Amino acid sequence: MSVLASVSDVPVAEALAADPLWLVIVKAVLIVVFLLTSVLFAVWFERRVIGRLQERPGPNRLGPFGLLQSVADAMKLLFKEDITVRRSEKVLYIAAPMISVFCALLIFSVIPFGPVTHIPGTDISTPLQLTDFSVAVLFILACAALGVYGIVLGGWASGSTYPLMGAIRSTAQVISYELAMGLSLVTVFMLSGTMSTSGIVEAQTDRWWIWPLFPAFILYVISMVGETNRLPFDLPEAEGELVAGFMTEYSSMKFAWFFLAEYMNMINVSAVASTLFLGGWRAPWPASWAGAEFLNSGIFPPIWLILKIWLLMFVFVWIRGSVLRFRYDQFMKFGWKILIPVGLGWLVFFAVGRAAFDHFGRDLNVFDAVAGVIAILLVVAVWSFISDAAAKDEEASDDAEPEVLDAFAGGYPVPPLPHQVLPPSPRSGRTVEAHAGSREEDSE
Repeated sequence: MSVLASVSDVPVAEALAADPLWLVIVKAVLIVVFLLTSVLFAVWFERRVIGRLQERPGPNRLGPFGLLQSVADAMKLLFKEDITVRRSEKVLYIAAPMISVFCALLIFSVIPFGPVTHIPGTDISTPLQLTDFSVAVLFILACAALGVYGIVLGGWASGSTYPLMGAIRSTAQVISYELAMGLSLVTVFMLSGTMSTSGIVEAQTDRWWIWPLFPAFILYVISMVGETNRLPFDLPEAEGELVAGFMTEYSSMKFAWFFLAEYMNMINVSAVASTLFLGGWRAPWPASWAGAEFLNSGIFPPIWLILKIWLLMFVFVWIRGSVLRFRYDQFMKFGWKILIPVGLGWLVFFAVGRAAFDHFGRDLNVFDAVAGVIAILLVVAVWSFISDAAAKDEEASDDAEPEVLDAFAGGYPVPPLPHQVLPPSPRSGRTVEAHAGSREEDSE
């Protein structure tokens, strides 16, 4: 017997409006506890998975399988010395990490964990969701965009060069990848007929939107990695060139708040992807087709959603352990010249195709299926073309003579690019001759 019983015939909006205040507070507290616990687990999960990818153990000392390592790291940050930069704008310097965390906490308020459910021992039926409204997805995008203000203000208020550069990069990044993310979601609204998160999940009863909207899903996954400043898009931090980017002048708990916001945002965008493309809290499609509706009730819906979230979290970690950071020019070129045109092209193709099918009285479900298959074939073809072009360029660069680099042009030394070589040192000949002469003297 399940502790909770689903009540499928009660509208979500009506049930949410009837929630008493104490229940709203309980839901909000549970969401905060879930996010904080998930962040602690995510840090351990990332370190363990990357350790396996790189053939090393990862954390394995504190607690079983090293599970308490994240707790130890959190306590270390809590008790470290808190330093405030003298040249900083004190109010904004302190408020910036709080803005990032609060915006990250807001997003989960509209994520549905399950259907309308009856609470045993009471006469209350409530959705496993804090709130919902007709433009919930736009609310998610707004919170994600506002969260970037924490990064921008933190970098500017630090009164230092490297944090300011990271803040400027973050500004350009959110403009570039928010556009691509928004384009990937338009076709979801077209199929669902709503921007409500619970409505989108309800529209995926028969099939998940990942099948007919596969290019939009790929576009969203790439954009969500860029939106959360994760490798290979972590240009606002860029430890190799900006020390720690916008977080360079932060320490102790102020640094921990930024750290917390980053991992919360990873969980947030994974939950949004699960809700919009992977059926949300609904069971995988074989269970739905088999008529096992009990898997969509009781305690099962939150379990399905959490499993989907952690599947996408694994993708985050897998990308970090496999892909190198982009250069800034490559990063901007990829966003503006590839992601946005692809998003616009897919949107036009899908909208025109559905309008044509509807005009001639054809079944739109057939178009959705055909569009999904064509889209998958196009993605495979484009990937093959890019791989072949990259292989040909690599062969051509291997055959071509390397360009001789003047490392001191402009008055300072620069390292050579992969296709360039430094000219021979003028001392190399004298050094060889000196060694040869010393060998001759030794032999005499």
